[in-house]
Amino acid sequence: MTAAESTQPAKTQVGTAMRAPKTAELIASHLRRQIVRGELTAGETLPPEVGLMEQFSVSRPTLREAFRILEAESLIRVRRGARGGAQVLAPDPMVAARHVGLLLQLQGTTLEDVYNAREVTEPVCARMLAEIRTEQDLADLNVVVDGLAALIEAGPETVTDISRWSEAAYRFHELLMQRCGNTTLAVQGAVLADIAQTHLTRSISQGMRRDRFVEPNLKRLLQSFRKMVRLIEARDADAAEQQWRAHMAAAKKSAFLFDPKDMPLVDLFE
Repeated sequence: MTAAESTQPAKTQVGTAMRAPKTAELIASHLRRQIVRGELTAGETLPPEVGLMEQFSVSRPTLREAFRILEAESLIRVRRGARGGAQVLAPDPMVAARHVGLLLQLQGTTLEDVYNAREVTEPVCARMLAEIRTEQDLADLNVVVDGLAALIEAGPETVTDISRWSEAAYRFHELLMQRCGNTTLAVQGAVLADIAQTHLTRSISQGMRRDRFVEPNLKRLLQSFRKMVRLIEARDADAAEQQWRAHMAAAKKSAFLFDPKDMPLVDLFE
């Protein structure tokens, strides 16, 4: 080392080396931003590939790589052929649910942990909905309740169609969260409800829970839903939260009639 070199201050490394985003990632980011902002709406078809290649000054492989990124995020659907093209899709909260579900699996989360979180989240959503509900909210909740009542009245054959009943009941939970006025709670609740629905579907496929779907049990569940609608209609936020907390506690209890509370989610999604 020379004398001159020894007098030079040592260079300090700040941060770490950063990878420049690929062109395809930049294009995907641009289109994603347009979709999120509503500049590109659900059902709209993007311009032909040739036009986009010219607009972004890229090759076809680069553009198609950008499309694959957006397809993986369920923001577009690409159809091949003469009438094909990239069509914009409405952002789906269940895409987030799948990713968060995977994260919970990796952390060893149990089913009981998920149901405990639902007991916290959904009653709060019920309270908030009772405070701000609209006539449309009541109408949509009553559509679900009427549909469930029709399944019971149709007779034993329909009642034992467990998948139809569970889908309709899930819609009631979904409406409570979607209409509560808080998007963050709605998405968070949807993630947890989707995991619980996956649990129920798994149990149904294994023939483990048919005792839950006898007519007296279904009528009690229907009565709980009807009471909930009445409380929301009356804007009784305190009673709505209390009613739904009791409902969710009963749902958690029945959820573990056959599966252990400490069952890890990774076993559920196998």
